[in-house]
Amino acid sequence: MKIAISKNGGFSDRWIDYCKKEGIDYKIVNAYDSDIIEQVSDCDAFMWHHHHNNYKDALFSKQLLFSLQHSGKSVFPDFNTGWHFDDKVGQKYLLEAIGAPLVPSYVFYTKKEALDWVEKTTFPKVFKLRGGAGATNVRLAKTKGDAKRLIKRAFGKGFAQKDFVYFFKDMYKQYKNGIVGFKEVMHAFTRIFVGNQFAKMHAPEKGYVYFQDFIPNNKADLRVCVVSNKAFALKRLVRKGDFRASGSGNIIFDRAQLDERCVSLAFKINKTLKAQSIAFDFVFDQNNNPLVVEISFGYAVKAYDNCEGYWTDDMVWHEGSHFDFCGWMVDDIITKVNVQNNN
Repeated sequence: MKIAISKNGGFSDRWIDYCKKEGIDYKIVNAYDSDIIEQVSDCDAFMWHHHHNNYKDALFSKQLLFSLQHSGKSVFPDFNTGWHFDDKVGQKYLLEAIGAPLVPSYVFYTKKEALDWVEKTTFPKVFKLRGGAGATNVRLAKTKGDAKRLIKRAFGKGFAQKDFVYFFKDMYKQYKNGIVGFKEVMHAFTRIFVGNQFAKMHAPEKGYVYFQDFIPNNKADLRVCVVSNKAFALKRLVRKGDFRASGSGNIIFDRAQLDERCVSLAFKINKTLKAQSIAFDFVFDQNNNPLVVEISFGYAVKAYDNCEGYWTDDMVWHEGSHFDFCGWMVDDIITKVNVQNNN
């Protein structure tokens, strides 16, 4: 039993540490090498925490992983876990198809249909591009006029993969609210002129437009992560003077403030999705019912180190902040390899 791990930060450093600690045979490989298939030929499994903001990852990560899965190897993330990653439009179809309580979402592929819808719907609405995390590429269309401008741009010149002017304004607002430092603001300002690799390598987003209903009176959202048969959670406060919680950096770990209905719902949805790792973002409607905003297989590792414990899928709480959810991912891969070898 040997696991190939592509080392590029994220989960991978902790996977490697776990393998060392537990005496699990592993090798470090480079997913970007042309001979990656040969590199993993002597391994039973391949693990790679690919990233949405790396243009190379966006180009081929899913294709490589699914190819290896077809060859009979266990992979992380596998197809069920990763195909919808950083694709909010894909998540809309998926969550609607399985009857999950998704925030009402709308996608249009012609300008006329989108403009016709604008005349009939209510505002505000949340506009999103299909990709992006940490609340990037997310705006509030407060009026019909705002929505029309976004629609015309979506079916015209489109949107850069990252609007660096908008990003700078957002960072400056966070700086004034004491969330980020001056260095981060200057970095954002520089990006206006030099861009970044991802934006340079990808064409503008256009040819579709995606909106979600704005769910008012949410001062926070709840992030629930499910790995195997365990879940952990935290609350993210909405940014000051904003409507977004993702990327705010204002986190609450107190279990008493974590609505267990969201944890139970996350377990229930994932029994259908069968994802190895999945994070659900929840908000609450006017009747205090939880709604899913979006999902993701990957998330920032260190943000969860202060969680006070975790739940198993029987909703039993396990106290203690020193659990290794990245180790759970490795254990899950080993279990799958053993099941395959015994069949």
